[in-house]
Amino acid sequence: MKNVVNRAIMAKKKIFVICQCLLVIALCANAQTSFDAANTAYAEGRYDEAASLYQTLIDESPEAVYYYNLGNARYKQGELAQAILCYERALRLRPNYQDAKYNLQFAQSRITDNIPEQDFFLSDWARTIRNSLSEPTWMWMSIGLFTFMLIALLLFLLGRTVWVRKTAFHVAWVALLFSIISGINTASLHRRDTLRNEAIITQGVVNAKSAPDRSGTDLFSVHEGTKVTIRETLGEWCNIRVGSNQGWIRLQCLERI
Repeated sequence: MKNVVNRAIMAKKKIFVICQCLLVIALCANAQTSFDAANTAYAEGRYDEAASLYQTLIDESPEAVYYYNLGNARYKQGELAQAILCYERALRLRPNYQDAKYNLQFAQSRITDNIPEQDFFLSDWARTIRNSLSEPTWMWMSIGLFTFMLIALLLFLLGRTVWVRKTAFHVAWVALLFSIISGINTASLHRRDTLRNEAIITQGVVNAKSAPDRSGTDLFSVHEGTKVTIRETLGEWCNIRVGSNQGWIRLQCLERI
């Protein structure tokens, strides 16, 4: 009797696993069909339809290629800010996406404000390295290097010759150093993606004010497509930094990356 019950349980588990596999296959097939339909609409110049289909795919499963193609459709629609936003989001998911990098640079060359970030060159260099890989990649690199350091440390402690111990010691501290750097980059990217303090101006011309109030003095203007850093928020207002300028604008004037 017990064997019969066990067989029944195993049979139910197998049926459940098979159903899950079939569901995943069906979802993948549906996503591919929708992606093909979106690409066809884009190729035929039906950019509104293509953008709608790409957005539906993103809502179901955000992927870099969907954001990239949506950015292309938005650009064809004349929505420069939304195109830049999509390319930025694609690069958040896949930092080495060369097509997205090229199109982002091209789109940014079309905006009125093309203001470089005013940072110390070492800060800019560190940010470039950090953004070269995704958060999961940095995390696994940190874990792998730390594990490698432990192995090298074990060899240092158990090595029988001076050469082995000396080599293991140097390998251990180098691996630990790069493990720490990778961990710092992981934490930095996690903080960036959690706070989402980078945004794109989505309205034509926005006047940044000296205070979070309509009566504030106009300090400078930013245009559609400009990338800004949000320093703080207060109600419906936010304090932004662009280049060396800082001021207050309404949150509705921008969209976070």
